[in-house]
Amino acid sequence: MSASRLNFKLEAVASGSRARAATFRTLHNEVKTPLFMPVGTQATVKAQTTETLLDSGSQILLANTYHLLLRPGPEVFKHFGGIHRFMGWEKSVLTDSGGFQIFSLPHARSMAEEGAEFRSYVDGQKLLLSPEISIQTQMAIGSDIMMVLDQCIPSTADKATALAALQITERWAKRSLLARGDSPQSMFAIVQGALYPDLRKQSADGLTQLPFDGFAIGGLAVGEEKHEREDMCEIAANMLPADRPRYLMGVGTPLDLIEAVHRGVDMFDCIIPNKVAQFGTAFTSRGILQLRRSVYKFSDEKIDASCTCPVCQKYSRGYLHHLTKTQEPLGWTLLGRHNIWFYHQLMRDIRASILEDRFLSLYHERRQYLQGEDLDNPAVHPKVGKERRPRQLGNYEVHLAEAGFASIRQLSSGEIMHSHTPPLEEAKALYVDQSRLQERLKLSAEEDPSQASPLIIWDLGLGAAANAMAAIQAYEAAATEGPVRPLHLVSFENDLDSLRLAITHKNRFTYLRHSAPDALLARYQWASRQFKGLTWELKVGDFWDLAPMVSAKPDLIFFDFFSHKTDTACWQPSAFEKLYNLCDATKPAELFTYSASTAVRVALLGAGFYVALGQSTGVKKETIVALTPGFKTPCPYPLLDQAWLKKWQRSSAQFPEGLSAEAQQIWTEKILRHPQFVTGAG
Repeated sequence: MSASRLNFKLEAVASGSRARAATFRTLHNEVKTPLFMPVGTQATVKAQTTETLLDSGSQILLANTYHLLLRPGPEVFKHFGGIHRFMGWEKSVLTDSGGFQIFSLPHARSMAEEGAEFRSYVDGQKLLLSPEISIQTQMAIGSDIMMVLDQCIPSTADKATALAALQITERWAKRSLLARGDSPQSMFAIVQGALYPDLRKQSADGLTQLPFDGFAIGGLAVGEEKHEREDMCEIAANMLPADRPRYLMGVGTPLDLIEAVHRGVDMFDCIIPNKVAQFGTAFTSRGILQLRRSVYKFSDEKIDASCTCPVCQKYSRGYLHHLTKTQEPLGWTLLGRHNIWFYHQLMRDIRASILEDRFLSLYHERRQYLQGEDLDNPAVHPKVGKERRPRQLGNYEVHLAEAGFASIRQLSSGEIMHSHTPPLEEAKALYVDQSRLQERLKLSAEEDPSQASPLIIWDLGLGAAANAMAAIQAYEAAATEGPVRPLHLVSFENDLDSLRLAITHKNRFTYLRHSAPDALLARYQWASRQFKGLTWELKVGDFWDLAPMVSAKPDLIFFDFFSHKTDTACWQPSAFEKLYNLCDATKPAELFTYSASTAVRVALLGAGFYVALGQSTGVKKETIVALTPGFKTPCPYPLLDQAWLKKWQRSSAQFPEGLSAEAQQIWTEKILRHPQFVTGAG
């Protein structure tokens, strides 16, 4: 590949990530990456001055060829000697080609090989935007970086449409290069291919053979799901040369930016920080603030106590609330200035963390609040019937406990998952802490994680994924402290609507604000990029049919089916016998469940498990832990003893339901002969 006009220099790549820090030089200034480019479509960033943009740390502004072609027109830019003098901006400008605007006008344009024909919204005149006209206009504008004209399509388009679009984009890219001639302006090509990895590769392979100064990932944030965008961003970025800038077009929120940096992207633009400011929204280190909320009416706090921008130094939340409620333009100006500063500061922090090789810890820390709402003044949830998102899906609904937390309720049975304790809190106590998961995961400094055998968890009854996410959080916490063995989590579920519903209410189920659940629903598997040994697999269907086909036998079993009343078959002696036989006889396994039933304890004993008292949860004073033979002694759990045995013999619920008198006698002898009561050891 030929030398770049930008003199791009890659300075660092973060360990365990594709996050990059680099510098390049345009015709006007040195640029440090990663960077965010405020959008100045009409040669202005709305409600901002060039002075406020410069003060906030803006290195490049984005302007739009389509709009500037129509008004003021190329002749005006020629008269002023380019956009920099025209708008009084001393640093760099990148001009979009107009491809996205063509995409946005499906009923007002026609596409052909020559270009796009459309009617001007200014005077109704019919115009042609071809690759040559786009580049000629950008040359007149005098931008530092020009984008080739591309054919943008919905990311969810069928494969034939996506193929045709990337082919015409490549042909137009070649024409754009010819149209540039010997201009010193840099030019970026745009990789298309929708959500098809093979088409993305075809597009990247073709374009990277041409002498472009950088490459953009186009055709995302136009219809796909968040996890699809992140996956395709990573795939496409990895196909692009390491010695050129990588630009993800039109994305996005602060969380989107840090996710894309993690995947190898250098440059971003989006209208979000300035657009949402118009309606009173501010990004902060304590989550997203909606300053139109009355909770801020009397607040003399700054927007963000940790922000050094001029707005945070001078103005109170109460004043900004007032400006927002009265729709005063100054409110838009001030909040826009803060938000743009916040975006730039995030990029500066990310860059510093990459250069110091601590990006992964920053990534893990920032994701916790970048996706959240005001952590200090959480909004009161809307009353039933007033929400924008449905509270029901299929056989499930969101249930709000009097204590203020949310759970999932099954409509047909009325059962509530985690009814007395917040879901993640109960999952952590009952399954993660009780199983000593973090302790099991940790390795000594001398042990090699790649040589350690993985810990296998079977999560029976995924539900809204509280148990699985508690395990994932435990792994991530352990991995930040030192070496850990791999963890493979296998979840079983026959109805995914409970998780789908919870994911649409992440404001209530905050533990789902993680990349794993969305990816799991999309692909039935997820592997952490930050923590290489952490994987999660989903098996959809009846557990008893699926489990025999799973080769990874469990070390830990989270037994969390609905109750005996609802899922009767799962709690029968025959079910526990099947489960016992599914475990690997060469290694011990431990089972944890919320049940405190004597019948369940007896069924487990009859199946061959050793049974111990589990810790209390909710209104239950104790739960159940069961172990296959071979567990380490002394047993870490209080095994049922002779005192329990005598109590059981006096119980009126000694046996599983439906046993004849003869069968009850056989069952009694089986329990009395169980090694747990004969020897008291495993």
